[in-house]
Amino acid sequence: MTTHTIDESLDDAHHDHKMKGIKRWLYTTNHKDIGTLYLWFSFIMLLTGGALAMVIRAELFQPGLQIVEPDFFNQLTTVHGLIMVFGAIMPAFTGFANWMLPMMIGAPDMALPRMNNWSFWILPFAFAILLSSFFMESGAPNFGWTFYAPLSTTYSNGSTAFFVFAVHIMGVSSIMGAINIVVTIMNMRAPGMTYMKMPLFVWTFFIMAYLLIAVMPVLAGVVTMVLTDTYFGTSFFNAAGGGDPVMFQHIFWFFGHPEVYIMILPAFGIVSTIIPAFARKKLFGYSSMVYATGSIALLSFIVWAHHMFTTGMPLFGELFFMYCTMLIAVPTGVKVFNWVATMWRGSMTFEVPMLFSIAFVILFTIGGFSGLMLALTPVDFQYHDTYFVVAHFHYVLVTGSLFSIYAGAYFWLPKWTGHMYSDSLSKWHFWCSLISVNLLFFPMHFLGLAGMPRRIPDYALQFADFNKWVSIGGFAFGLSQLIFLAVVIKCIRGGNKAPAKPWDGAEGLEWTVASPAPYHTFSTPPKVD
Repeated sequence: MTTHTIDESLDDAHHDHKMKGIKRWLYTTNHKDIGTLYLWFSFIMLLTGGALAMVIRAELFQPGLQIVEPDFFNQLTTVHGLIMVFGAIMPAFTGFANWMLPMMIGAPDMALPRMNNWSFWILPFAFAILLSSFFMESGAPNFGWTFYAPLSTTYSNGSTAFFVFAVHIMGVSSIMGAINIVVTIMNMRAPGMTYMKMPLFVWTFFIMAYLLIAVMPVLAGVVTMVLTDTYFGTSFFNAAGGGDPVMFQHIFWFFGHPEVYIMILPAFGIVSTIIPAFARKKLFGYSSMVYATGSIALLSFIVWAHHMFTTGMPLFGELFFMYCTMLIAVPTGVKVFNWVATMWRGSMTFEVPMLFSIAFVILFTIGGFSGLMLALTPVDFQYHDTYFVVAHFHYVLVTGSLFSIYAGAYFWLPKWTGHMYSDSLSKWHFWCSLISVNLLFFPMHFLGLAGMPRRIPDYALQFADFNKWVSIGGFAFGLSQLIFLAVVIKCIRGGNKAPAKPWDGAEGLEWTVASPAPYHTFSTPPKVD
C-alpha cells in the first residue's frame, strides 16, 4: 500500500470526526468507529436471538403445548440459529478485528476503509429482511438453520426467497470483511514485524479470514440452488428430477464445518492475549500455537461428513471422517495445554477478563470432549439429532465463542472508552452467566443420552424435570446479559479514568504497536509502547 493512499485514509479518519451525530456513523471509514458499530450491532442481535431462545425455552418448560404453535416453534429455532451465528458471533469478531488489528500491527487503519464501511452497513438490512419474514403471511423460515432439502425446497413456506436474499447479503458482508483483514495484515504491518512476530490474535484472525473467503461462496452456491429448486423448477436436490437431497448436506456442511472454526479461532486469539497478561508471563509455545491454528483450519475442510454419519455412507467413508475428526483434537489439545502451561506458576490475578478466559478454557474443553464423543461413528448413531448435539455445540459457541467475546470486551473496554468499568457489576455478570449457562446446557447432555430429539415443540413426560431446569437456566442466562449492557453503558458515560496500562503490571497491552503518526512515510520503524 502506497504512502499516498495511507494519507488518504488518514484524511478520511480526520474527516469522520468532524462530522457529528448520525452522519459520523453512516459515512465513517475509521476502523475504530466501524469496530464499535459491529460490536453494538452484534450485541443487539445477541439480545434479539436470545429473546427468541427464551420463547423456545418457555414452550419447553413443561410438556404439552403452552404458548406457541409447532410451526411457529420451528420458525423460532431457525431464526434463532441464523441470528446467533451470522448476526451475533461473526460480527462481534469482525468488530474486534476492526478495532485491534491496525493497532496491533502498527497500521494507521484497515487497508480498505470504504469497503469496510459498506461491509458493515449492509448487515442491518440483511437481518431486517430475515426478521421481517415473521410478519409475513407465510411466516418466517421454518426448516432449521441448516435448511436441509427438501424441507427448504419442496416443503418450504413462502419466505424462502427472503431467507436466501438475507443469507446472500450476510455472505457478501463476511467476504468483504475477510478480504479487508487479509489485505491489512499482509500489506500494512510495521517494519520488522515478520509473520512469526505477529501477535497470536492477529494470526487467528488472518487464518479465519482465509477460511471465510474459501467457504462463503459455497454457502452462496447452496442457497442459490435452494432458490432455483424452490422457484425455478430445477432439481438439484429433488430425487424425482434426478437430484439428490443428500448432496445438499454435503455442500452445506462443506461450508458449515469450517464455519464452526471461523467462529472459534478468533476466540483462541483473544484468550491467548488475555491469559499471558494476567499470568504475567509470555505465552507458552507461540510457534506451536500458530501451527496448531493452521492445522485446525486445514483439517476443518476434510471433516464435513461427520454431520452425516446417519445418511448411509460407505464404511470406508465413515472411518475416514471419524479419524479425521478425532485428529482435530490434537492441535486443539496443544492449544489447551499451552494456555494451562502459560498460567502454570504465573503471578495470576483474577480480573474479569481473566475469569471469562479461564471459564472459556474449562468449558470449551467440555464442548471439545463431547465433540470427540460425537466423532465416534457407532456412538453418533445414538446421539445424532438429539439434545446431546445441542449441548455440544452450545458449549462450543456460548461458553466458547461468546465467553471469549466478553473476555475481550472487558479486557479492551478501558482502552476503547477511556474509563474503567464497574468491577463489582462485571463480576456479577460473570458469576450469574457462569452458573446459569451450565444450568442451561449441562442437563441437555442427559436429555440427549436419554433420547430426547432436538427441534421438537413437545416431549414425553420422562424429560420434564430436566427441561424445567434447563428453561430456568435459560431465563437466568438471558437476564444476566442485561447486567453486561448496564456495565457497558455505565463505562461509556463515565467512571474512573483508565490509566495508560489499565491492567496495572499486566503486560497484556504490550502487543499494541503505536500507530504511525499522520503522514508517516515509514522511513523509521514506529516505537513500541
